[in-house]
Amino acid sequence: MTDYLWFKSYDEGVPRSLAPYSDRTLIDAVDDAERERPAATMMIFKGRNISFREANSASDALAAALADQGVRKGDRVALIMPNTPNIIISQFAVWKAGAVAVPVNPLFSDSEMIHALTECDAQVAIVLTTFYQKIKNVQSSTSLRCIIATNVKDFLSPMVRLIFTLFMEKKGGHRAKIAAGDLSLTALIGRYAESARPPIRVSGDDDGLILFSGGTTGVPKGVVLTHGAIRMNGLQIRAWFGKMLTEWQDTTLLLMPFFHVYGNVILMSTCVVGRHPMALVPNPRDFKDLFETIRKVKPSFFPGIATLFNGLLNHPDVRAGKVDFRSMKMCAAAAMPLLPELKKNFEEITGGKIVEAYGLTESGVLAMGPVFGRWKEGAVGLPTPDTIIRIVDIETGTREMPPGEDGEIIARAPHLMKGYWRRPEATAEMLRDGWLYTGDVGHLDEDGYLFITSRKKELIKPSGHQVFPGEVEEVIMQHPAVLEVAVAGVPDPYQVEAVKAWLVLKPDARATAEELQEHCRKTLASYKVPKFIEFRDALPKSMVGKVLRRVLQEEEVGKRKTSG
Repeated sequence: MTDYLWFKSYDEGVPRSLAPYSDRTLIDAVDDAERERPAATMMIFKGRNISFREANSASDALAAALADQGVRKGDRVALIMPNTPNIIISQFAVWKAGAVAVPVNPLFSDSEMIHALTECDAQVAIVLTTFYQKIKNVQSSTSLRCIIATNVKDFLSPMVRLIFTLFMEKKGGHRAKIAAGDLSLTALIGRYAESARPPIRVSGDDDGLILFSGGTTGVPKGVVLTHGAIRMNGLQIRAWFGKMLTEWQDTTLLLMPFFHVYGNVILMSTCVVGRHPMALVPNPRDFKDLFETIRKVKPSFFPGIATLFNGLLNHPDVRAGKVDFRSMKMCAAAAMPLLPELKKNFEEITGGKIVEAYGLTESGVLAMGPVFGRWKEGAVGLPTPDTIIRIVDIETGTREMPPGEDGEIIARAPHLMKGYWRRPEATAEMLRDGWLYTGDVGHLDEDGYLFITSRKKELIKPSGHQVFPGEVEEVIMQHPAVLEVAVAGVPDPYQVEAVKAWLVLKPDARATAEELQEHCRKTLASYKVPKFIEFRDALPKSMVGKVLRRVLQEEEVGKRKTSG
């Protein structure tokens, strides 16, 4: 094996490769866990523990029901629900029926939902009752022939279910009248409880998931991931953390949504292959529920994104010491590099480690920060086992850049996407000769640490100069009054495109635009200093908390048209 730069920076015990790869799936991993410890906890939800045996039995029954409903190998089944046991049991059932699971953001607008369902040509959807009527309203514009409804109370403990039914179900919009021809998930599981799992072999090369890309650069595309790629993500992360997490007992707080690669491919697979109970949180923005889950479950592993951890540190309850994070051995932050203050403060309140993680919908995890090794400010980590990362020139994508010089980040790994669903041209643009062209710009340093500067398509060109938004954001975040920032290019009659920053200040903090511009001038070239600064109460974010620069740009264009 080539002696890549990053190997010298690996923690002791982390393997360079996980080869040879076996032809196994997460279905096999759950079967193994049930054989070894059938009563061991697989999921925790609202105070109820669900064992590997119960989850496996329920998904077996639902798989038999799906097969009877005409679901065949390779068919797509949409899953429209948040993080509850319902979606995990449904996803394994879809897999056992030989079909492809398509988790869809339940908060999509009607047009986004129609696009997602028609793009993958889903014939069947399993839907939480909260969103049942929404799907019925668009069904005629899709290929859906069957909708299976499931209620959040289906997997609650008897006492909690009773309380929920009496006081919360109707008020919370969970009670739905199921139309003729549609089905109930719990009724199906009960009816097929004695049925055998469909006799279908699922291999690592079979399609397992279609996840929709974020859509920040256009219409979301369906990313096809095989069962082997999904399992490989979990094996890599388990190998990376080594002995930090103990099988069967260390619980993972799972609040990243399952329609996102982070929650589904990266985290759920890690929990299954590592035998870590999953504590499910349906809404990552509901801090009250999050804090209550932390109090009851005392998780050992808390994966999230940097903006989430930043928000937690500034939450009044956390600042007042009302939330105990001391059970956490490990935290992982994705989407952006950790700032020194955030890393220091979060490690102080947990007593554990927090590391960066970097990946795409098209790949799952590609790089992670070492748990015990050197931390480098601005880096997103080291390439994970079996992942090769190169930096190539932005113009041609062929000339490899030396350490320290920026270019497009490309990756080769055994867990890359198979391609975009029925979009061969887009697949050919992204996958070239086995390399994934990420569209991210950055560099590797002499120790193999990966630094991301920006995305190619987010490059700002004021008066022809090149400005990467991430560089400006990093400088602005160093100002003590700033809580959050987003930087993007906006139309300008003089520069053609100008740098603009949208800011959220910390509670009770004060700062002027002029003060922040002066702060930037101390570090940045004059053409990189934001020409425009706008203060806001909040920034638009995706469901996983990633700031949407595109939305800010669209709002800016709309305001200018209105005023012009």
